Amino acid sequence: MDRRKFLNYVTLAGSSFALTSCIQGRNSNSSGEVSPLASPVVVNEPLKVGFVYIGPVGDFGWTYAHDLGRRQMEANLQDKVKTTFVENVNEGADAERVIRQLALDGNKLIFTTSFGYMNPTIKVAKEFPNIFFEHCTGYKRAPNVGTYLGRFEEPRYLTGMIAGKMTKSNVIGFIGAYPIPEVIRGISAFAQGMRFTNPQAKVKVLWAQTWYDPAKEREAAQALANLGADVLTQHTDSGAVVQFAEEKGIYAFGYNTDMSKFGQKAHLTSAINKWGKFYTDKALAVMTNTWKSQEVWDGIGQGMVDISPMNQVIPADVQQLINAKRDEFIQGTAHPFDGPVKDQKGVVRVPKGKVLDDKQQLAMDWYVEGIEGSIPKQKS
Repeated sequence: MDRRKFLNYVTLAGSSFALTSCIQGRNSNSSGEVSPLASPVVVNEPLKVGFVYIGPVGDFGWTYAHDLGRRQMEANLQDKVKTTFVENVNEGADAERVIRQLALDGNKLIFTTSFGYMNPTIKVAKEFPNIFFEHCTGYKRAPNVGTYLGRFEEPRYLTGMIAGKMTKSNVIGFIGAYPIPEVIRGISAFAQGMRFTNPQAKVKVLWAQTWYDPAKEREAAQALANLGADVLTQHTDSGAVVQFAEEKGIYAFGYNTDMSKFGQKAHLTSAINKWGKFYTDKALAVMTNTWKSQEVWDGIGQGMVDISPMNQVIPADVQQLINAKRDEFIQGTAHPFDGPVKDQKGVVRVPKGKVLDDKQQLAMDWYVEGIEGSIPKQKS
């Protein structure tokens, strides 16, 4: 399936949010900047940096993780940058309007942090060739547009390993947002890790059709528990799944940030994003006229993703196993999709000795073995 078609999947994930264009300014730091296309700015002025968010800053998930990165950039660069963010921005026309306004407001570097912002980012970037744009999870670049993504499949695999060891029912529930390659890849990486430690376990998937809706996420968690799942995980943004698991007396994994606060007993660990270093580096690149349009896809070894501290309910030998595999990912001696990898029908998709390459991962539209259910078809 052509990945370009997946944009239609992302059915305005933020549509449940009214666009709160309460743009909030934050002081940070910056000396000056230029870039391959830009003209110099006043050296003593702070670099103005804008962020566009799909959800609320307080979601404790995807948007919260990006905002932690923004704040870390401010802490690192202090008065050399001045940042602005806009939250709850729907993908599509709203995104285009907000991105353009940030450019008009003098931001010289703009981060657009949701897949559905891809085309609006490219469109606005053409209008402002002297401004630099970084789009998260997309694949379209331009002379003044770069892309970035964390290798979420690495911490996903590790959480799958833990799930395989902690389940008693051999049923693990996964709540997905939308059936785009990023999410499908995460589900499959999780299943790969699960099968590494427990080949008998199965993953059941329910699609919430939203990035952030605590009520829908909780409803999906309840449905999966009713199907026998005693471990839950998610590719959605709120802490509702972990909260439900705590109340139900089962286990769960958080996503994007450490969600242990939502369930001290239930929370096993979280697959987390760490954007601060990347945001700092890109701001510095603009300031020093070294910014380049790049495709950045970094993993645990580069500090962009990881797992949060593991719950001590996880046996020590299992924690050692997880840490050993984590070290292999860092060293590059292991990959979540090391062959042989079979799909649901038992067809070998990755032969032994090979690995699923980046191009294949970015277009992934199939499940590995161990996952029950089918991927929803694209709506015409």
